[in-house]
Amino acid sequence: MESKQLTGLILAGVTGLTMMGMMACEGDNVIGGSALKTPNLANASSFNYETVTLLNGTSLSVKDMIMGRTFKFTNGFPGTTGNVDTDMQEAAMTFSNASAQLGRVLFYDKRMSLNNTVSCGSCHHQSLGFSDRMPVSVGFGGKVTRRNSMSINNPVSFNNLFWDSRAQSPMDLSLRPVFDHIEMGMESDEMLEKKLAATDFYGPLFKEAFGTTEITRRKVSLAITHFVTSMVSMHSKNDKVSEGMAQFTAMEKMGHDLFFSERASCFKCHNGSNFSAPDDPGGAYGAPTVAGTANIGLDKSYADNGKGNGKFRIPSLRNIELSAPYMHDGRFTTLEAVVDHYSRGIQAHPHLDANLKDGNGQPKKMNFTAEEKDALVAFLRTLTDVSFISNPKYSDPFAN
Repeated sequence: MESKQLTGLILAGVTGLTMMGMMACEGDNVIGGSALKTPNLANASSFNYETVTLLNGTSLSVKDMIMGRTFKFTNGFPGTTGNVDTDMQEAAMTFSNASAQLGRVLFYDKRMSLNNTVSCGSCHHQSLGFSDRMPVSVGFGGKVTRRNSMSINNPVSFNNLFWDSRAQSPMDLSLRPVFDHIEMGMESDEMLEKKLAATDFYGPLFKEAFGTTEITRRKVSLAITHFVTSMVSMHSKNDKVSEGMAQFTAMEKMGHDLFFSERASCFKCHNGSNFSAPDDPGGAYGAPTVAGTANIGLDKSYADNGKGNGKFRIPSLRNIELSAPYMHDGRFTTLEAVVDHYSRGIQAHPHLDANLKDGNGQPKKMNFTAEEKDALVAFLRTLTDVSFISNPKYSDPFAN
């Protein structure tokens, strides 16, 4: 599907999706809630979460990818011994198709919220690159969250997650929204465990995944981690060009070359296979040194200081076409507006990232022409992975 067609289809559904998000959060904050669906897992046995096949035919083990995140960074370099992330180690050792399938059900089940109105999938829609098209998301009681819902792109490869990098791994992230008093509102481990245990279909799913019907917070966290880490997006047009399976248009090629030029320097913060900053402090590409974060001059004074000093997570640009509005507060509604910011809107701030300063220490004024702006946007659209956003193994089992 052409990028413009895809964008049109997505934008056509934005108004309806926003209303659905608001309606989903109506109701009293009680455990009961309204009647809920049972997941349709008729085709689930055919879903392979254990391996990912790249465009060149190479198969990757998701378990091995998780194990690759087991050792934490030390002094800017990934460790090979000691300093073990025991959470991710356990996630690797317990990973299976059955546990990832359980994680899929938990991810989309509104029972995971206090009043049965919100699931993880309520703020992370597959068709939108697992984002939600709202400046800031709406929680279980109708209250708005502090920040824009980040898209989900290859989280198995990151050690720092959320806009302020407060989670150190997908396992660390997995249940934070569930117990957040605005997002999903679950009040205790016991409440979560009892609620799921009282649901008929969970006993067999936990038994298949972990060998016993016992439901614990730990197993819930592991299952969600398994599902989320299986979300691997590597089939975009840009990937196909890299493999010699497609060619850029003239406009896309112009945008690609500008993206990787010293003038624009986009690649200095968005690099590697995920077009994101490295997680290791003081790491490669000359990128920011605080766990993949940067102050990009959005404001001269920040109401929300993110990680500190106005520094926010540098997100992956994969599927960026799908995840508007942009930035931590959703202030930019289009990619064109984002490019305009970097072209001439960077604000002077004491902690502005060095990559966005000129030789005099002032904010860069790149002053892109209209054609250059269009070219950059055209290139960014080549990072959309249509197969990822339509893959049934990542879909909502309650929607059928």
